[in-house]
Amino acid sequence: MINWKHINNYIKEADTILLTMHENPDGDGLGSATAMYYYLKEIKKDCRILNVSLVPLEYDFLNKDDIIETYDPDVHNSWISTVDLAIIFDVGDYKRIRELKTQIKDNKIKTLNIDHHPHPKDHPFTYNVVDLNAASTGDMVYDYIKSVRDGNISKLMAKGIYTAVMTDTGCFRYSNTNTHCHDIAIECLEVGVNTTNIYQLIYESSSQSRISLLGNILQNIHYELDGEFAWFIIDQDMMSIAKASKADVEGFSDFVRTIRGVEVSMMIMENDDQSCRLNFRSTGNYIINGVAVELGGGGHKFASGAIINNPLDSVVKNAVEKMKKSILEQRSGLV
Repeated sequence: MINWKHINNYIKEADTILLTMHENPDGDGLGSATAMYYYLKEIKKDCRILNVSLVPLEYDFLNKDDIIETYDPDVHNSWISTVDLAIIFDVGDYKRIRELKTQIKDNKIKTLNIDHHPHPKDHPFTYNVVDLNAASTGDMVYDYIKSVRDGNISKLMAKGIYTAVMTDTGCFRYSNTNTHCHDIAIECLEVGVNTTNIYQLIYESSSQSRISLLGNILQNIHYELDGEFAWFIIDQDMMSIAKASKADVEGFSDFVRTIRGVEVSMMIMENDDQSCRLNFRSTGNYIINGVAVELGGGGHKFASGAIINNPLDSVVKNAVEKMKKSILEQRSGLV
């Protein structure tokens, strides 16, 4: 059980607070940060949300009054030099905050990590608050705010919390969904959050470029191990032809996993800097984060990922072989 009252002491001591999350942010990171932002503003803290990536269009509804800023050294470094505490949400891997990591180190800023992903014992954070049983980081932020604030959370806080919980539970469909998730959703409804509208903005607003890219992917899925393992590639040519952005690929791994008979899906995406981004998803019959760790990443047992600084061809061969080997070992009971 996390002692949120104790964690609150670190926040109370800080006057100026930086909020951030991993690059290419998702609903959990953005929702957690915006909920915390509105709470910190309520208690008169000087705080800002910075991220190295642009806010994906489907989450722009969280960016009321442009509170989520894209990091720009010329604009933000002076302010960062005054920061007492950086709160990092849902990062999974500290290096995923990119250039902000350097600024935090250079300015000797204390860090508070709030996450539901595993982190190594030699983590770099000043304070590391991890709950592997939490369905989302948003659950944890909700618990923190409820522990230090009387009454229901505000509507603005609830909008972020609901977004975090809904997206990380697959709209309350995934196995990580528990009664606490539903209790949070009930409170969000009670304070006036339009849950239908949030769902539509996130899941029913696909761009034409996203659909074009998805169509290409669906024609080129590779099936292995009697169809239990499905993987696909997204290279730079595919992105260019579809005129797609990085945000357009979100959810593709989950979609491929829904194909009948598929137990594990893997996306290998070529980045524009010659690195590759990998996403792994499992229905729950095979644990996949071991492969992610082998490849330099991490995550949950059934949802994980990695960034590899190698060319696409070598990454594909290595990742496919490692995942096939892991599945076969689990099939035979060797792990």
